[in-house]
Amino acid sequence: MGILDFLRTRPKTPSANVAKERLRIIVAQERSSRGGPDYLPLLQRELLEVIQKYVSVDVDAVKVDLVKDGDHDVLDISVSLPDSDDRRPAASPRA
Repeated sequence: MGILDFLRTRPKTPSANVAKERLRIIVAQERSSRGGPDYLPLLQRELLEVIQKYVSVDVDAVKVDLVKDGDHDVLDISVSLPDSDDRRPAASPRA
């Protein structure tokens, strides 16, 4: 097997995943340049995962921002919940 065959058979990463990861990096860099903490994208993703356990929500349903209020930083979390017809039934509690 020649070197050209090796390069041709190399597994390709899906372009959507690459674009998504690049966008995350750009957003994180933009937030860090604005002085905002770099953990906000991770916090937003984790909140979305927890909310999706109980309610069917879209990716854009959770917004997390850091707002300056005088001398204080305020974490502003906004969650858009669907109508009651679209909600998943609550999971039964484990014994």
